[in-house]
Amino acid sequence: MTIDIAKLSELVVGDTQADRVVPPTGFTARLTLFSAAAMAFLAVFALALSLATGRLAARWGDELARSSTIRISAPEGQLAAQTDAALKLLETTRGVASARALDADEQRALLEPWFGPDLPVDSLPIPQLIEVIEDNEGFDPQGLRLRLSAEVPGAVLDDHTRWRRPLAEAAGRLRLLGWVSLLLIGGATAAMITLAANAALAANAQVITVLRLVGARDVYIARAFVRRFTLRALGGAAVGMVLGCAAILLLPSAQTEGGFLTGLGFQGWHWIWPLIIPPLAAAVAFAATRAAAIRTLKDMP
Repeated sequence: MTIDIAKLSELVVGDTQADRVVPPTGFTARLTLFSAAAMAFLAVFALALSLATGRLAARWGDELARSSTIRISAPEGQLAAQTDAALKLLETTRGVASARALDADEQRALLEPWFGPDLPVDSLPIPQLIEVIEDNEGFDPQGLRLRLSAEVPGAVLDDHTRWRRPLAEAAGRLRLLGWVSLLLIGGATAAMITLAANAALAANAQVITVLRLVGARDVYIARAFVRRFTLRALGGAAVGMVLGCAAILLLPSAQTEGGFLTGLGFQGWHWIWPLIIPPLAAAVAFAATRAAAIRTLKDMP
């Protein structure tokens, strides 16, 4: 533990003589800071997309899993009788917590987005809808369909399976896309920092040669580059993370009628996740700079 603390202290505090090898300003410094900030900003949105997709899929999945719909199509004189028969059948069905027939206003509200607010529901042959809410155990959909076909010929059960499956698949793919985006962002960050480190090493080739002549080891020289680029990546990623979180806060809050477009953000303890981005960026910079420095120094005469 003492060695780890010493290495960490050396990384943060640094060595004044070794730090002179790395230019404090210039193209490589700006490139590192900008790359880390931009990638951290994008990482915040990729993380928010993945988490928001998971929340939305879980909410919609729970709502659809606990509810089903029975649609009754029958002649006008038989519609009320078949509706009453279906409700009585549902009262004796195991796994059904409650069931009720939707009134004309509720059915009009369901059709309004497609047909407008002036739809004459009473004068149109619209099927009667029955909302079925399951209990924790749930009911047997196949058994219920058989009972409905025998006692209520005009009834059709929709247990929302065809809605849940595409939703789960789409949510899984969007979450995967979010994580793949984070991996690509990490790879792009490593590539940009590697280019910046190589450019800095090439620009200071003469200084490195002089240090070698006076007895400096490659590990000593590489440590200076690793420290500078790691701290630059940490600072740039912190700025990008803060800007990304501020942009997330400016998005519309989650609303039922807005669906997914108003739910892109962090909720509750999920706000902890963006804080992990700067340390991860620093770790990527540490590994990329160390590999680039050791490889470049070995190739130098």
